[in-house]
Amino acid sequence: MSDPARGRFFLIALVQSAGFLGAAFGVVLVARAEATPAKLLGIALVLAALWTGAVVPRALARRWRSKE
Repeated sequence: MSDPARGRFFLIALVQSAGFLGAAFGVVLVARAEATPAKLLGIALVLAALWTGAVVPRALARRWRSKE
C-alpha cells in the first residue's frame, strides 16, 4: 500500500525547488537585461518565486497536518 505522506513530501520538495529555481532565473534575467522593463520583470519574478518557495510548502504542510 502506498503511503500518502511520501507523495506529499515530494510535492512539497518539488514546489520549493521550483520556487528557488525560478528565483535563480529571475536573478539571471536581472543581470543580463539592459532595458528597465526587463529588469523590473526579473525583480518581480525573483520576489514571486521566493514567496512561492518559502510560503507555499508551509501552507501545504499545515493543510496536510494530521490531527494527532
